[in-house]
Amino acid sequence: MKKRKQYSPAFKAKVALEAIKEEKTIAEIASRYEIHTVLVNKWRREAEENMASLFEEGRKKASISDDTDHVTAPLYKQIGQLTVEVDFLRKACDKLGLTPAKSS
Repeated sequence: MKKRKQYSPAFKAKVALEAIKEEKTIAEIASRYEIHTVLVNKWRREAEENMASLFEEGRKKASISDDTDHVTAPLYKQIGQLTVEVDFLRKACDKLGLTPAKSS
Protein backbone atom coordinates (compact mmCIF):
# COMPACT_ATOMS: atom_id res chain seq x y z
CA MET A 1 0.00 0.00 0.00
CA LYS A 2 1.42 3.36 -1.02
CA LYS A 3 1.64 6.07 1.65
CA ARG A 4 0.43 9.55 0.84
CA LYS A 5 3.02 12.25 0.79
CA GLN A 6 2.83 14.53 3.80
CA TYR A 7 3.90 18.14 3.59
CA SER A 8 5.33 20.19 6.42
CA PRO A 9 3.40 23.20 7.75
CA ALA A 10 6.26 25.45 6.60
CA PHE A 11 5.97 24.13 3.04
CA LYS A 12 2.18 24.60 3.06
CA ALA A 13 2.56 28.15 4.34
CA LYS A 14 5.12 28.94 1.65
CA VAL A 15 2.86 27.66 -1.12
CA ALA A 16 -0.22 29.37 0.36
CA LEU A 17 1.60 32.68 0.66
CA GLU A 18 2.69 32.48 -2.95
CA ALA A 19 -0.90 31.79 -3.98
CA ILE A 20 -2.19 34.71 -1.89
CA LYS A 21 0.30 37.08 -3.52
CA GLU A 22 -1.20 36.19 -6.92
CA GLU A 23 2.06 36.89 -8.75
CA LYS A 24 1.75 33.52 -10.50
CA THR A 25 -1.23 31.42 -11.48
CA ILE A 26 -2.31 28.49 -9.35
CA ALA A 27 -1.25 26.15 -12.16
CA GLU A 28 2.25 27.68 -12.24
CA ILE A 29 2.63 27.36 -8.49
CA ALA A 30 1.37 23.75 -8.53
CA SER A 31 3.76 22.90 -11.36
CA ARG A 32 6.70 24.53 -9.62
CA TYR A 33 6.19 22.59 -6.38
CA GLU A 34 4.96 19.41 -8.14
CA ILE A 35 1.65 19.30 -6.31
CA HIS A 36 -1.97 19.28 -7.46
CA THR A 37 -3.79 22.57 -7.96
CA VAL A 38 -6.46 21.41 -5.52
CA LEU A 39 -3.86 21.42 -2.73
CA VAL A 40 -2.72 24.93 -3.61
CA ASN A 41 -6.30 26.21 -3.49
CA LYS A 42 -7.04 24.33 -0.27
CA TRP A 43 -3.94 25.65 1.51
CA ARG A 44 -4.63 29.18 0.28
CA ARG A 45 -8.22 29.05 1.55
CA GLU A 46 -7.10 27.65 4.92
CA ALA A 47 -4.45 30.36 5.26
CA GLU A 48 -6.93 33.11 4.47
CA GLU A 49 -9.53 31.72 6.88
CA ASN A 50 -7.06 31.28 9.73
CA MET A 51 -5.12 34.50 9.23
CA ALA A 52 -7.04 36.37 11.93
CA SER A 53 -6.33 33.66 14.50
CA LEU A 54 -2.61 34.39 14.20
CA PHE A 55 -3.18 37.77 15.77
CA GLU A 56 -5.59 36.43 18.39
CA GLU A 57 -3.01 33.86 19.47
CA GLY A 58 -0.64 36.69 20.35
CA ARG A 59 -3.16 38.01 22.84
CA LYS A 60 -3.76 34.56 24.29
CA LYS A 61 -0.03 33.96 24.62
CA ALA A 62 0.35 37.29 26.39
CA SER A 63 -2.36 36.38 28.87
CA ILE A 64 -0.80 32.96 29.38
CA SER A 65 2.54 34.67 29.94
CA ASP A 66 0.94 36.92 32.56
CA ASP A 67 -0.51 33.84 34.28
CA THR A 68 2.85 32.09 34.32
CA ASP A 69 4.54 35.23 35.65
CA HIS A 70 2.01 35.25 38.47
CA VAL A 71 3.03 31.70 39.36
CA THR A 72 6.77 31.90 38.73
CA ALA A 73 7.47 35.22 40.46
CA PRO A 74 6.99 33.81 43.99
CA LEU A 75 9.05 30.77 43.05
CA TYR A 76 11.96 32.91 41.87
CA LYS A 77 11.66 34.92 45.10
CA GLN A 78 11.85 31.72 47.13
CA ILE A 79 14.86 30.49 45.12
CA GLY A 80 16.64 33.75 45.85
CA GLN A 81 15.86 33.52 49.55
CA LEU A 82 17.08 29.92 49.75
CA THR A 83 20.29 30.83 47.91
CA VAL A 84 21.00 33.57 50.45
CA GLU A 85 20.31 31.16 53.33
CA VAL A 86 22.62 28.50 51.89
CA ASP A 87 25.41 31.05 51.45
CA PHE A 88 24.92 32.27 55.01
CA LEU A 89 25.06 28.72 56.40
CA ARG A 90 28.19 27.89 54.40
CA LYS A 91 29.96 30.95 55.78
CA ALA A 92 28.82 30.04 59.31
CA CYS A 93 30.17 26.50 58.86
CA ASP A 94 33.50 27.90 57.65
CA LYS A 95 33.77 30.17 60.70
CA LEU A 96 32.99 27.29 63.05
CA GLY A 97 35.36 24.94 61.27
CA LEU A 98 32.60 22.57 60.24
CA THR A 99 32.37 20.91 56.86
CA PRO A 100 28.94 21.35 55.30
CA ALA A 101 27.21 18.28 53.90
CA LYS A 102 27.43 17.96 50.14
CA SER A 103 24.20 18.77 48.39
CA SER A 104 23.07 16.34 45.76
